[in-house]
Amino acid sequence: MADSKPFISILGGTGALGAGLALRWAIAGYPVIIGSRAADRAADSAKALVERVPGSTVSGYDNAEAATRGDIVVMTVPWDNHGPTIEAVKDAVQGKIFVDVTVPLVPPRVSRVHLPPEGSAGKTSQVLLGENVQVTSAFHNIAAAHLQDLEHEIDSDVLVFGDKKAAREEVLKLVDAAGMKGWHGGPIDNSVVGEALTSMLIHINRNYKIGGAGIRITGTPGETE
Repeated sequence: MADSKPFISILGGTGALGAGLALRWAIAGYPVIIGSRAADRAADSAKALVERVPGSTVSGYDNAEAATRGDIVVMTVPWDNHGPTIEAVKDAVQGKIFVDVTVPLVPPRVSRVHLPPEGSAGKTSQVLLGENVQVTSAFHNIAAAHLQDLEHEIDSDVLVFGDKKAAREEVLKLVDAAGMKGWHGGPIDNSVVGEALTSMLIHINRNYKIGGAGIRITGTPGETE
């Protein structure tokens, strides 16, 4: 990955959040692979992205094939599809960095925190995929509409969680490439914090009529000994 940009596979990449990340990374020069349960939908989304970002390298496949082809695999599916998607790509992601963007939202009460038995979606992925997969979780608190609006300056930071610091570092590069500020959030057990914040932010959006509230980390790195 040091000499060339890694191929990024986005499972559920035809959805609003996945499409927004794909757009940002394609503009940054990353080769992007769109994944979907339906290969034809993924191919159509890939074609549309190339039209929007001429010269970009984008392809589309079903989720399993997309996971096989990617160097880094990013999952942006609804919570209801989390388990089935993990099962479908488990073998294909062994030895890879796997970025789980899923938040365990349970409609209709999506502004109320819901935690799975393992504690978080990210932790669930680590348990199901096993120790040979470097699971990280990130991008929980970024509005999909902001990602797709290139005129909008995203005024929200990204917390990145994962047990392997080197994997978190790779994901922080993707955060920066997408035009955002990222922070090491600690081990995957801490992912519960980022995921739970999403429900709170949904509540804030509704209560104050905000079009996509976010979070910022204050303080200056290195200001203390």
